[in-house]
Parts: sequence; C-alpha cells; structure tokens
Amino acid sequence: MTTNELVAVLRLQCIPNIGDVTAKKLIAHCGSPMAVFSDKRQLLEKIDGIGSVTLRGLRDAKYLKMAEAEAKYVQEQGVDVRYFLDETYPKYLKHCIDGPLLLFKRGNMNLKGRKIISVVGTRKITGYGTALCEQLISDLAPLDPIIVSGYAYGVDICVQKAAIKHGLQTIGCLAHGLNQTYPKVHSKFNVAIEANGGFLTEFWSTSNPEREHFLRRNRIIAGMTEATIVIESAEKGGSLVTADIANSYSRDVFAFPGRAQDKYSIGCNNLIKQQKAHMITHAADLIFMLGWELEAKEENGTQKQLFVSLENNEQTIYDYLHKEGKQQLDSIALECKIPVFKVSSTLLNMEMKGVIRPLPGKLFEAI
Repeated sequence: MTTNELVAVLRLQCIPNIGDVTAKKLIAHCGSPMAVFSDKRQLLEKIDGIGSVTLRGLRDAKYLKMAEAEAKYVQEQGVDVRYFLDETYPKYLKHCIDGPLLLFKRGNMNLKGRKIISVVGTRKITGYGTALCEQLISDLAPLDPIIVSGYAYGVDICVQKAAIKHGLQTIGCLAHGLNQTYPKVHSKFNVAIEANGGFLTEFWSTSNPEREHFLRRNRIIAGMTEATIVIESAEKGGSLVTADIANSYSRDVFAFPGRAQDKYSIGCNNLIKQQKAHMITHAADLIFMLGWELEAKEENGTQKQLFVSLENNEQTIYDYLHKEGKQQLDSIALECKIPVFKVSSTLLNMEMKGVIRPLPGKLFEAI
C-alpha cells in the first residue's frame, strides 16, 4: 500500500460509527479509500446507512492526525500490512463480510494453498484437554496444517506449543497491537512462533488487551480457517463465541466430548447436542470429515488427465478448483464469472461425472 492509502484506511478504522462493513461499502462506492474523503457530501449521503454523524467524522481532522501517527509507526517499525483487497490477505477471511480492513502481521507465515484450522478452548485446561491437544497435533502433523489460535492461557498456548514441537506453522491472533504480548509470560514463545508462523492482529499499536478486543479477535480465528476445533469449554466462554462465529460463516465446527459431570466439557457437549459441532474423538474423524485423506499430490506436479468430456463451464470450474483447492459455491461463481444458479447445476453434473466431490462446509474440490 502507498502511504496515502494506508492513512486513508487507518482513518476509516478510527472514525466512530464506521465498522468494517460500512467502511467496505464506502470504499466500494467511492472507488478507493482516499476517494471516501474527497467525494462530495451529496454523493456520500446516498449510501445506505451513512448519516450525518458519520459524515461529520469523515471531515474531522483529529482522525486524520491519529491515522498519520499510526501509519508513521507502521512504516518506521516495518510492520507487514495486509489490506482486505490484497492477494496476500487470508483467502478464507476475505469472504467474511465483517473481516478486518487491515491485518498487521509479524513473523514468517505462508498461507497460500495450505490447510488451515483453528483450535480453541478453555483457559483452564485440564489434563484431559492437554492430552487431546498433544494427540491431535501429533496425528495431524503428517498433513502439515497451519494451526491458528489466540495465544491465550490454556488450550491456546498448549496447542500452539504442540505445533512448534511438531514443526507446524502456527499463528497467534492477538487482541492488541503487535508491540506487546499478552499474557506477558508467553513472550518466551514469541521467537519460536515467529520463525514458523507468526502473529496477526487488526489492532493498532495504541490498543491494549481489553475484553471487547478478544471478542472481535475471535472472528479472525474463525474466519481465516476452514474449520474450528473446540478442545474443552465450560458452559460459557470465548471458544463458544468463536464456534458460533464459525457457524455463521458456514465453516465446519468440531468438538471433543467429555463426561457429563465435567465442568470444562459442558460447552463441547452442548455444541454437539445442539448440532452446532460435529463430534470427534480422534484426528482421523477430522481428517475424514474435511476430506483431507482424499487429497494426494500428482507425482510429477502436473494436472490430472481427465478421461471424460467436459463442457466449457465445467472445464472452467475444474481448472479453477484444481488450481485453488477446496472452494465454496459463491467463490466458484465469483471467480469463474458464472451465475450461481448455473454453478449449482454444473457442479451436480461434474459430481456425476466423477471429476469433483462435495465436502462438509459447502465446499467442493477437484478429484
């Protein structure tokens, strides 16, 4: 991003009454972040949901000064910034309407073409939960997934330490700026995580770890991954919020069951009972339900030769799925420039021909 673009997006972020959804609407309507601040008032008033309070905020110089100060910090510190329209922005999160305008990154992560899952749970992890974390990551390690969590006490740090142990990329989604670590005791793991993974946050350097920030952070954990796994949870807790958000994004949610009397299994048991999560007891369940065991790379890296005849739309969709991996119907329609109603019938025909397969979470992949 140019400096002017960065300042404009940061300015949108700090204006009251402009959240991620409204900001994206403004940018789409005006054509660029900078244009939002140069378009005439009469044009902006025509945008649904833009009132007088918002318009005053767009003209308030104090938000410009705040944005310029943060942009200066970002550039001086060499912070890696991911804009929601960039190719480097997490692809799953890009399809979430309330995904952050900007993500600030620190570390050495590579998300392209990778399996990405989030693992969450209680901060008061038990011995049972610790054993589940260790076994889950150990069993998943041969498939080399990226493990996303919140870097908090309990399940978060347990699963991220297990990922480091098995040489997997792991990403900590933070509820504060990159210039600090919370809890501070986890600072000793920063170097190891940054070497193979890293940290993501939408929060500025001036942001502290406050309760509402953790709730906002949870949508990134749920949104940037193809599935969320809950290890242990009490009847109420942040991991259940993450599970609900994942469900709202049509992502798969999995939960490990526990004994009915155990305090930190109630949340998982309720997710399963209410059909908000698939029950799993081993990594093999997760692998099967996500279709991972069916994935095999061609030995020579070339595209599989098809021995069936494909129509134009079918070939377009097959080529896209072969290149990009598992995708949802809406993404297929958007990227292949085919109307959704045609994509639905085309996918059915392709499934009958045996060239694609449907997967949990409304996903499709090439065979």
